[in-house]
Amino acid sequence: MLPRIMASWWAPRRVVRGLSAMPERVKLVVLMVAMLIFLIAQAPLRAREAQLDPSVPFEARMSGALLAVLFLMPLLAYALASLLSVLLRLTPWRLSAEDSRLALFWALLAVSPAMLLWGLVGGMIGPGPALTLVQIVAGLGFLGIWCGGISALARQK
Repeated sequence: MLPRIMASWWAPRRVVRGLSAMPERVKLVVLMVAMLIFLIAQAPLRAREAQLDPSVPFEARMSGALLAVLFLMPLLAYALASLLSVLLRLTPWRLSAEDSRLALFWALLAVSPAMLLWGLVGGMIGPGPALTLVQIVAGLGFLGIWCGGISALARQK
């Protein structure tokens, strides 16, 4: 799995096309692993925030992150994937709901190493140009991998 995640950064179309036969239960596992990594990535930053502002303890910060990342984000991811497949019906390109979920969930998992770096930079260095740079790289990486996955799985009418 790790070689595919790394390959997604330079050849997302090829990687996602190779995953197109992934069963739906495995797609859910991909999403939940990505969300778990996102939660772990937040720990250094939340620890730093708790150290700087002890009025909200670390446990409370991580509890909020747990709720957001493991419960709300998967629901939003499913909604966004469904919305994308519906919106693409207005264009000559067609993307099934299953393929839309695969493209989005894989992009989330593939960007998770950048999210781990974001958490470390946020926890060790804090706000500043380094954190902004990591956020830009993670955001552009996500968009590139997601768009590459969409273009690999979309079919013309």
